[in-house]
Amino acid sequence: MKALLPVAVLLLTLSLASADIQQPPSSEWGPTRKLGRGLGNIAYGITELPTSMMSVNYFEGNSATFSYGIVRGVGRIFARLGYGLYDTLLFPVPTYKGTYAPPYKSNVQWIWSGYSEFPPELLFETRYPYVREDQQDP
Repeated sequence: MKALLPVAVLLLTLSLASADIQQPPSSEWGPTRKLGRGLGNIAYGITELPTSMMSVNYFEGNSATFSYGIVRGVGRIFARLGYGLYDTLLFPVPTYKGTYAPPYKSNVQWIWSGYSEFPPELLFETRYPYVREDQQDP
């Protein structure tokens, strides 16, 4: 009986030590990521103009590219600037639902309507599927 006691204590200790091995859902975002996202949106938000123009050209055609595409791109540049200032100035504070997550609609698969967390990349290899060398594919 005395030999089973150390084994039972060891098993109990191991079961408690490995009880929570997963990260909480909000651990992906932290204050440093929020600061980096804000600085990235301020510095590289200008990439929304050619990205929006390529996207509108793909879906709507050439005529819409130089009217609606430019207007849409400029609007997205100012949105990125606003979100960048918001994230940069308030990076130490968990502002969105008590987390450091981005406050805007993020839907990378259908980027036509939402914003990615970071500005789009132009003509480079990326992990997001919406950036292509010549045009955007849906």
